[in-house]
Parts: sequence; structure tokens; C-alpha cells
Amino acid sequence: MTTHDPTPPEYRAQHLRDLLAQEDIAELGVRVELRGPTVVVWGPVSSPGCRETVLRIAAEALDPLVWHHDLTVVSARPPDREEDLW
Repeated sequence: MTTHDPTPPEYRAQHLRDLLAQEDIAELGVRVELRGPTVVVWGPVSSPGCRETVLRIAAEALDPLVWHHDLTVVSARPPDREEDLW
């Protein structure tokens, strides 16, 4: 049996934005957009662990909506060797 959630997708998307901005995750580079009936979560995250946390939070906040993600792990570490310009 499927239950219908009356919460509008716009509210769920905003709730996810608020959760991602909270101090314990603070992934402010992640964007949450509505594209028709689908929510898209995309942008850079600081580590694989943060990526997994964002995906878990999104799954909980957006259920039962259809959503997709395109999260990229970016590293702010300096290069571990010299760049070869030849």
C-alpha cells in the first residue's frame, strides 16, 4: 500500500537545503533544484564521507520523491609532486 505525502516538493527541497547548511554538515556548495517533479542534488563536496552523508540526508529528506544526484568530491590538498610542463 502506497501512502501519499501531501508535502509539496518545493518544501522538501528547501528542507534539504536547510539541513545541508547546518553546522554539522555545512556543505554549502551543494545545490538542490527542482526540475519538474524531480529533485536534483549536485555540486562539490569535500570528501567521500561527506558525499555519503549528503546522500543519506537527501534520501531521508526527499523520500518518497524521485531524485537524482551528481556530487563531485573535490580535494583542496596541494599537489603531491611538481607539475611537468614539457
